[in-house]
This record gives sequence, structure tokens and C-alpha cells, in this order.
Amino acid sequence: MRRRFVIEAVMVATYGHLLVPSRPVDYAIPYSTILELYEMKDGEEAVMDDPEEDQHVKAKISELISFFEEPLNRKKIERALQQPWRESSPLLLNEQVSFTVVHAVDNAHYGEFFDPVETEQLLTASKLGIPLLSDQVEFEERIVEAEVPVQVYDIEDFEFAVEEGISPADWETSQD
Repeated sequence: MRRRFVIEAVMVATYGHLLVPSRPVDYAIPYSTILELYEMKDGEEAVMDDPEEDQHVKAKISELISFFEEPLNRKKIERALQQPWRESSPLLLNEQVSFTVVHAVDNAHYGEFFDPVETEQLLTASKLGIPLLSDQVEFEERIVEAEVPVQVYDIEDFEFAVEEGISPADWETSQD
């Protein structure tokens, strides 16, 4: 059974171990985070502090963009973009990893606590009933502070999330 997570597209390019999980994984990616890849690739601003790492991550961003632009993948994404909250058919990267692009729509549901991309990630996790993966401790803390009813894993806990995770029933019990 594939484990599913909501994630920003740039995290897939930044953290290579996400592409070699121990079990099959499907990443639900809000479309707006794919658009951010183009800005990061072409922008003057560094993605990583270390120049060598920055160059490497920008190359991985280019590879990911090329993957999403492959004709079959592009067609699947374009179908999803025809209706809000529609999911694309799975985009298969390899036997272990697939992506589902979600036409997420920011509706300012969480107001000033979160920016539009964060809101789309939260709403996607909520609507699909799947956990969110993040590398931003501040974002994770704001999720807890705002009592957003989504499960979030820090990127450092990725293997635990894939192998064991916390079942939806256990997570709901801990919310009571």
C-alpha cells in the first residue's frame, strides 16, 4: 500500500532521500508549488546557502520541471487544472514514487496565520485526509498553535512516517 503525503515540489528536489523511500509513496503536490519551481530555477536568489549545494538543487529543480513537462505528465496535470480540487492521475517517477498534482485553491481559510502556499498545503492535507511533510519548523509550530486539524511530519521523521506513521485513528484519539 502506498503511503501518501502532501508536500511542496521544491522539497522533492531538495531532499534526494524522498525519491528512494523504503515503501511506495505518493506525493500530493499543490500545483502552485510546481509554479514556484520555475521562479526558483530562474531567480537570482539562492535556494541553498552553500553555492555548490545551491547549484545541485537548482539542477534537480530543472530535472523535476522536465519531468512535469513530459507530454503525458503535462496532459494529466492540465486535466486536473480544469476544476478546483481535482487530482491528476498518478505521475509515475519510478516503482516506489508517484506524484499526484492537486489543483488546490487558497480560500484564505486560515487568514493571517499562513501564506497562500501554506494554506493550499493545509487544505490539501485536510481535504485528502493525508499527512503533510515539511522542513520548516516554524510552519509546523504554527500548525500546532492554530490547532489546524492535519497531521504533519518533519522531514527528519520521513522514514518513520513511511514505515510506521501514526494511524488516522490514533491521531484522532490524540486530538480529543
